Amino acid sequence: MSPRAATPASTREIHLASRPSGRPVPDNFRLATIELPELADGQVLVENRFMSVDPYMRGRMNDAKSYSAPFRLDEALDGGAVGEVIASRSEAHRVGDVVVHQLGWREHAVVDAAAATNVPAGLAPTSAFLGALGMTGLTAYAGLLKVAEFKEGDVVFVSGAAGAVGSMVGQIAKAMGAAKVIGSAGSPAKVARLLELGFDAAFDYNDAPVLEQLQAAAGERGIDVYFDNVGGEHLEAALAVLNVGGRVAMCGAIAQYNSTEPPAAPRNLAVAIGKQLTLRGFLVGGQRQHAAEFRQKMAAWLADGTVRYDETIVEGLENAPRAFIDLLDGANTGKMLVRL
Repeated sequence: MSPRAATPASTREIHLASRPSGRPVPDNFRLATIELPELADGQVLVENRFMSVDPYMRGRMNDAKSYSAPFRLDEALDGGAVGEVIASRSEAHRVGDVVVHQLGWREHAVVDAAAATNVPAGLAPTSAFLGALGMTGLTAYAGLLKVAEFKEGDVVFVSGAAGAVGSMVGQIAKAMGAAKVIGSAGSPAKVARLLELGFDAAFDYNDAPVLEQLQAAAGERGIDVYFDNVGGEHLEAALAVLNVGGRVAMCGAIAQYNSTEPPAAPRNLAVAIGKQLTLRGFLVGGQRQHAAEFRQKMAAWLADGTVRYDETIVEGLENAPRAFIDLLDGANTGKMLVRL
C-alpha cells in the first residue's frame, strides 16, 4: 500500500534521561526529536492519538531484573498507545486503520504489523481501547474472575478503587452478583465517585487506619475476595478481615513503588495459614487467553450502562512525564491518558 502524500520525516518522543531514586522527577525525562526511518516490508507508521501511563512503568525505570526489561537510558520509553495508520507496507493494516500497539511515549511510531491490533470501528471511543476495552479492563476482568475465582455472593474489597483497574473490578463484581463491594480511595471526591459507580461502601484511606475502616465497612460478614492494587497497609488490613478460604488477586503495590526502604507491611502474613487463604500474583500478559470472552462481555456492559469508566486526560507529549508522576501521586480518577 502506498503511503499518504505527506508523512513526517521526524517525530518527538520521551526518553529516560536518568533513573529515578524514589519518586520520579521531571529531570528524569527528556523530550527528543528523532528522524523517522523508512518503512520496511511488514511495517506501518502510526500517528498516535492517545498513550497510556501506568504504575508498572515505575518498576521498569529501575535497572533491576524483573518480569519486564528495564527501560534503556537515552532511549524512548514504551507502553500502550492507540493511533491511526498513516503509511503502510503491510496487507494486515491499511492507511486509515486505527490500531493499538506498545510504542507509546512518542507522537509517531514505526510498528511491526504483527505488533499492532486493529480497533473495531464504532464500538467505543478510541481511548477506551487503552482502558475499559483494553489491557486495563482485561486486568480487572481476569484478575477478579480467573485469578481470585470470584463467586456470586462474595464480598469483594478493592484497593485503589478509583483508579483505572480498581473501578472496573468493583463494577464487574457487581455485574456478576457480588453481595457487597467495598472500595478504598484517596480523597472524598473519589469516594463519592465510587458510590456513584455502584460500590456499596467506600472510604478515604487518609481518614483513619485502613483496618479500622475496612472492618466497619465489612461488618461481621467479612470479605471473601481482595483485589490488591496497593500493597502495604491495605494488604495487611485485608488479611485481617478475609474469611476462611478467602482469595487475594495481587495486581499491584503502588504504595511502595517509589519507596527506597523495604515495606513494613504486611506483618500478619501468618494468618493466611489458619484462614487457608490463597494469595496469587498475576500479570495481564498471562491472561490473554480470556481476551475474547472479556471483550464480548465488556462491550455489552458498556453498551447497556452496567459498567462506566472515567478518564483523566493530559494534553501533549511534553506533559507525559508530569502525567506519569501525577498518576503515582494518585491525581487521576479512572484511566490516566495523554492525548497526542
